[in-house]
Amino acid sequence: MSTGKSAVATANTSKTPYQLDLSQTTKACKVLLKHINEERQRRDTEADKPNLLAQGDEDNEEETDGAEVPVWMIMTTKKHIVDQKRLKPSKISIPHSINTSPTSTICLITADPASLYRNAIDQPNFPAELRSRITRIIGLSKVKTDFKAFEARRKLFGEHDIFLADDRVVTFLPKLLGKVFYKGGSKRPVPVSISAPQERGDDGKRVKRDLSQVQKGAGVEGGRGSASPEKLAKEIEKSLGSALVHLAPGTSTAVKVGTAAMTDEEVSANIEAVVGGLTEKFVTKGWRNVRAIHIKGPETVAFPIWLANELWVEDQDVREQQKTFGKKSGSLEDGMENVKTITDGAEPATKKRKADAGVKVEDPDKHAKKKLKADKLAAEVASRKEKLKKQKQAAMAQVVDV
Repeated sequence: MSTGKSAVATANTSKTPYQLDLSQTTKACKVLLKHINEERQRRDTEADKPNLLAQGDEDNEEETDGAEVPVWMIMTTKKHIVDQKRLKPSKISIPHSINTSPTSTICLITADPASLYRNAIDQPNFPAELRSRITRIIGLSKVKTDFKAFEARRKLFGEHDIFLADDRVVTFLPKLLGKVFYKGGSKRPVPVSISAPQERGDDGKRVKRDLSQVQKGAGVEGGRGSASPEKLAKEIEKSLGSALVHLAPGTSTAVKVGTAAMTDEEVSANIEAVVGGLTEKFVTKGWRNVRAIHIKGPETVAFPIWLANELWVEDQDVREQQKTFGKKSGSLEDGMENVKTITDGAEPATKKRKADAGVKVEDPDKHAKKKLKADKLAAEVASRKEKLKKQKQAAMAQVVDV
């Protein structure tokens, strides 16, 4: 291994400074996946006795085999994300799906009544292969009544591999399902759009639905909230091939972008898609608000794949450092301003005396001082940028080129 000039934490400046370097991202993914697989093999060879404490740990609900070890992408922003629309759980399509196992079971959480969606899935034009994977359909009211107990939630968590939730009720689930589902994040419900689109007339206004169709609700288009079987299957497949995005009102966001069974190229392509989706739709001001991007496993350190040159979003955010001096530690200039000069034995007319006498005091150097202050601020901003750039170059030179 040799030390090179290029580091993992670099940005591609050929087109724009705010862009991932795909080759460096692939190298970082290769190192991370290699470390995860080697660590799993080491544990398998050294585990002569079962860990009874780990088996009885209630909080360790997400133990999976080595192939299902998740890979996370962590994006850190410069400012908090507080927009409620952006904080709603959503998804981003990725080129390489994480849920590829044909035997994985799916639990679908829907709005009431759940029988509408059961009828739609039972229709002949719904794919039989996908129907066999959907082992349970639960309405929101049943989630409220049947899964209040902690043990009931744990049992539901362990019975299914994937959880999908109607996008109309997904915001209620964190309170109803609790930390069993939302502490780790590997089985958080992925939102899916399974409601029928609202019909609109020629004038663009919504058309009232037929009451007879509302009572029947046989999963047909225009029924009470249920989409057609073809659209329902399409939306479920789309959610299975997407990455869940669940932002918190803070500066750090973690998204599952792959598993240890995937290749480094596949994980790198998923990272590129997720980063593009986050900067375009979820992060305020896009790339300007991104501070750093890392990738990591459940028990590994975070590998940096992108770092920002500036720690602020706009240049106006950088302000001149205000320095205050006490009476004993005042600067020489401040002291000279207070020096009284006595001429011909008479006290000078100070600003306070002129103000008491009603004389308007004007500072002839007021505009010059403002201009000098602005020039100092611009020079300080440029100096900080240059210093930060040199520090980053020095840090990159110490990174081992894989």
